[in-house]
Amino acid sequence: MLFVFGCTSFLSNAQMLNRRVEFSRADSLRGYLSDTRSSYDINYYHLSVQVDIGRKFISGSNLFRFTVLKDIKRLQFDLFDHLTIRRIVYRGIELPFSREYNAVFIDFPQTISKGSIDEFTVFYDGNPIIAKKAPWDGGFVFSKDQAGNPWVAVACQGFGASSWWPVKDHQSDEPDSMQISVSVPAGLMDVSNGRLRSVINQSDGYVQYNWAVTYPINSYNVSLNIADYASFQDNFDGANGKLTLDYYVLRENLEQAKAQFEADVKPTLSSFENWFGPYPFYRDGYKLVETPYLGMEHQSAVAYGNKYMKGYLGDDLSRTGLGLSWDYIIVHETAHEWWGNNVTSKDIADMWIHEGFGSYAEGLFVESREGKEAGATYIKGLRRNIRNNGPVIGPYDVNKEGSGDMYYKGANLLQAVRTIIDDDFKWRNILRGLNKELGLKTTTTEEVVNYINTKAGKDLTNVFDQYLRFKDIPELEVKTAGNLVSYRWKSDVQAFDMPLRIKFKDSGDWKFIRPSSEWKRLTLKPGQKFIPDTDNFYIKYTKLQS
Repeated sequence: MLFVFGCTSFLSNAQMLNRRVEFSRADSLRGYLSDTRSSYDINYYHLSVQVDIGRKFISGSNLFRFTVLKDIKRLQFDLFDHLTIRRIVYRGIELPFSREYNAVFIDFPQTISKGSIDEFTVFYDGNPIIAKKAPWDGGFVFSKDQAGNPWVAVACQGFGASSWWPVKDHQSDEPDSMQISVSVPAGLMDVSNGRLRSVINQSDGYVQYNWAVTYPINSYNVSLNIADYASFQDNFDGANGKLTLDYYVLRENLEQAKAQFEADVKPTLSSFENWFGPYPFYRDGYKLVETPYLGMEHQSAVAYGNKYMKGYLGDDLSRTGLGLSWDYIIVHETAHEWWGNNVTSKDIADMWIHEGFGSYAEGLFVESREGKEAGATYIKGLRRNIRNNGPVIGPYDVNKEGSGDMYYKGANLLQAVRTIIDDDFKWRNILRGLNKELGLKTTTTEEVVNYINTKAGKDLTNVFDQYLRFKDIPELEVKTAGNLVSYRWKSDVQAFDMPLRIKFKDSGDWKFIRPSSEWKRLTLKPGQKFIPDTDNFYIKYTKLQS
């Protein structure tokens, strides 16, 4: 979207994340994996929905196919309470159900045994919530193109897929595959995730578009996009062969789209395949779909609304000038195909895994075009957007993300980690390995950090803890007396000992020191200065009076 462990670490994390924030029963029902949610694993959905654009009304059904993980007689799924459940059908009978806030509980006529594969279908309808400012708030967007044709889309990250369709609305459980059937008024087209399998004319003046997703997909990525779209196609010769590129845009923007997408899509895919490994969804292809909001990382159907400008709506978020020669939305949202859609956090509290790596990928794209120093300059430039107003990791089990600093502080954290590892071949293999080992499933901060630690051969746990679990950045305190320099870290994490690059001349070579919370000293030779690397390390540097 836009804009890791020992006992000591666990205790400090618990203290930091135990903030005085009140959460409701509704938050827990949505964010917590209770017995009625953790007892079953989703295998497949078939979502079928008809959109009555004039009434801003949706109606349809969703089939849940699932594996039972322990004997159950009751389970929970999710659907916002402004939508009406007409019936729930199981083996030909209607099931009783109850609702509490946006959670729905169903009771089966008998216990379903562990290991069983079963299914039920929910039929529902209602007026979906209209977004006030998508994609930052969730809901539907009803707009029109220049010719007056309807233009409809949905974005719901964080807000909840259950705001518009019945689903087990928790990031930890993705279906292995899915069918999305969307019926729209004749003359319009729906574009959803995956491959278009069929188009069926219906007797009521609607046309049904049937899309098949053949990979795991998280619920907020499931999308519909309705317009009088024009389309064009291309191919990318990628790591796993030919990747189809399909573009759906408003007719009035067709020529602009051809020029913009030709300029940026293939270079983006080439850069990211080099850094992160093969595009994760070759079978389903890659699509860009023009939307009436800025953008969203909808898997294999990336939402695009940057108005065919370079940068971020013509701006450079880094203020370096390096972000003005490429389309921010294409690059950032495509990065999410690896970070967010392939490697997905189990809990939205760990959304930095999506956004920190996604923002860091922008710097790697700059590096692919203009060299390593330019990439580092771009990432440093993103610091101007950091507020240090709260921890990057949010509270768990209540469907709450952390600070928006997850984007730019996350990117700068990863730049520091790369610098500490000090081996670009190893770093590239770590990024590729994360996608290979943790891809197409859900993960946690702990798993990501442990993987990096293992492959780097360095324990960087307290580095990640300081930047992710506390609002403040570490402070390097330095005192100079003659040719003697004393230095130490001030930080929230106990025993913080992040390695740091320094040099003694403006043109000198870099070397590493390892400050800690205790004062350490080194002796300078005549004419030498103590110069910390504040380009690659996002730290506070304080010179104290001796």
